[in-house]
Amino acid sequence: MMDSLDMSADRAGQTEAKAVFPPTGATPTLEVVVESRHPQAVVIGEEDWQAWFQRWATAVDLPPSPLGAYELSLTLTDDGEMTELNGTYRHLDRPTDVLSFAALEDKTPLAPELLATEPLYLGDIMISLDTAQRQAEAAGHSLAWETVWLASHGFLHLLGWDHPDEDQLAAMLAQQDDLLQAIGWDGTGATAGE
Repeated sequence: MMDSLDMSADRAGQTEAKAVFPPTGATPTLEVVVESRHPQAVVIGEEDWQAWFQRWATAVDLPPSPLGAYELSLTLTDDGEMTELNGTYRHLDRPTDVLSFAALEDKTPLAPELLATEPLYLGDIMISLDTAQRQAEAAGHSLAWETVWLASHGFLHLLGWDHPDEDQLAAMLAQQDDLLQAIGWDGTGATAGE
C-alpha cells in the first residue's frame, strides 16, 4: 500500500506534508459505526449494514479522501429522540423518519495531516424505527425494507443530495433505487429471491 503522506522539502529546506491520493479506480473503504437504541434495531445485523454501505460507497461519487477511507455513523432510535433532534435542528416538534447530519457541509478545510491518517468522516444518519414501522405498515412492506430505504436516503443526504423541488426529488429517488438494487433489494420492498 502506498504511503498516504509525502514528506518533501522545498528549496528552503522546509518540510511540508502533501496528501497522496489512492490510485484512480481503487475501491474505497467505508466503516459504519452502528448504534442501536431501539429493541427492533436487530431487524438488520451490523454485518449487513457494513456490507451494504460498502457496496453503496462504490456506486456513488464520494468526496476525495487521501486514504480512500471513509466513516459514518448510523443510529437506530425511537420517536422520542427524533422529536428532540427534529425540534433542535429543524424547529419541528414532532418525530421524523430520518435525519442526516453531513460533516462535509462545514466548509472549514480539514488538516492534511488528519486526512492522511484518518478516514474522511461523512456524518451521522439517525433513523426512528417507530416512525419507520408505521410507514412500513402503511406501505405494506417490511420494517427491514423501510429502514434500508431510509438509510440509503440519509446516505445520499450526507453526500450533498437534496430534494427542494420535484426534479431533484425524482433524481434522488432514482439514485436510491440504484443503491437498493446494488444490494439486491428492489422498489417493491422485496429482496432478490423473494
